[in-house]
Amino acid sequence: MFEHREQLSGWGNCPRETCRTASPGTWSAQHAAVMDSPSVIARGMGRSYGDPALNSEGLVLNQTAMRRMLSFDDRTGILECEAGVSFAEIIEVLLPRGWFLPTSPGTKFVSVGGAIAADVHGKNHHRVGSIGNFIHEIQLLLASGDVLICSPQSNSDVFQATVGGMGLTGIIQTAKLQLTRVPSAYCKVTYQRTKNLDHTLEQFIDTDGGYEYSVAWVDCLSGGKSLGRSVLMLGNGAVPEELNTSQRAQPYALPVQRSKTVPGWFPASLMNRASIRAFNEVFYRAPRPSQAIVDFDKYFYPLDGLNHWNRMYGAQGFVQYQAWFPETTSRQGLIELLAQIVASGRGSFLAVLKSCGAASPGMLSFLDRGHTLALDFKNTGPDLLTLSQELDRIVLQHGGRLYLAKDAMMNAETFAAMYPRLPEFRQVQAAVDPEGKFISSQARRLQIICERRPETAAQTTQPHSQLVQ
Repeated sequence: MFEHREQLSGWGNCPRETCRTASPGTWSAQHAAVMDSPSVIARGMGRSYGDPALNSEGLVLNQTAMRRMLSFDDRTGILECEAGVSFAEIIEVLLPRGWFLPTSPGTKFVSVGGAIAADVHGKNHHRVGSIGNFIHEIQLLLASGDVLICSPQSNSDVFQATVGGMGLTGIIQTAKLQLTRVPSAYCKVTYQRTKNLDHTLEQFIDTDGGYEYSVAWVDCLSGGKSLGRSVLMLGNGAVPEELNTSQRAQPYALPVQRSKTVPGWFPASLMNRASIRAFNEVFYRAPRPSQAIVDFDKYFYPLDGLNHWNRMYGAQGFVQYQAWFPETTSRQGLIELLAQIVASGRGSFLAVLKSCGAASPGMLSFLDRGHTLALDFKNTGPDLLTLSQELDRIVLQHGGRLYLAKDAMMNAETFAAMYPRLPEFRQVQAAVDPEGKFISSQARRLQIICERRPETAAQTTQPHSQLVQ
């Protein structure tokens, strides 16, 4: 199998590392690559933001060549597919048949394997949780070369370590994913403008029970009495009777969308406090109807219509910072976090607040009941690290945590304090990978897996049932 070295990064283009890469097209080639490399991490479509899919000291195994849909039951909505299948491909094939993803992040250009590894979530977490709640079964290539079938019922410890485990238990080869029926390819969206954070949180409380999808854009540069002012976008699936005549004729057909492309790196100077403040003011005050029928692409994936939008932050890249606060402390935690950002003079075009429901089964899964705020910061080096550490302190003080799929700057001590099931994860990970073969640059930085000692590695190995030879 052909290998080569290339410079890789996550979607934030920060950090960048030169890695040895391979793109196997068969399971046997994938198996050989894993067995021949002392360290390896899987990579999907490269949409995690920091370094979870980088491995400067070993092999990065690109999964996108392994992208077959193996079976679909139109009665139950269960799709079995290889890990490299993208959400975009699932939508293209199965939305015309009335099926959609049970939950989805803000881009459809993610692989199924990557979505499981990051336990992705969407605008409906307050109702259904994250993708881990919809995975019936995973076929996992282990460090030993064996293949393990795991599910919520069978080898459940490995299943819980793999969902949200950032690829550190093995290579996800296939998965069985539960899809959901939808009445059309459109949402009926209600827009509400709020005057500050308290008003925003009150609206979440009042509307969460009545809307399947819920998200707020937040003006992260407004302070004082306007701190946390937002625009809420609340949605429910639109039934055919709510569509116009042309939409009703093909209710599951997405309108043709002409995508645009950012042709190159923007000058970093364009992304500044003044430009962000101007954008935020325009977006907040822009006239919009109280309700509108919006197609899935525009509601769930507005940025997918702008190819390479990450180039807008300049060649030095950017960091996405996503924090979660439990519901008991989320108000005060968000106030302090936003106040610190306002004081820093940094802002974000893309500040998104969501209400969260119950946690998924993943040991390192991110969300639980409360609220999560995601923001983008232009990479400016040491001073951004200083701000990040101050924000980390606030999040930790209020019992929150950061999302591994977005993280690029957290340290190991902070990570360990934020994830109470980390010891449990380490125990399971060491059992299925006693020599620490599956590791990423992020895992090294955060010390996610335990340091292996040769004399104890053999003792950590535990047998698992349902190994596929």
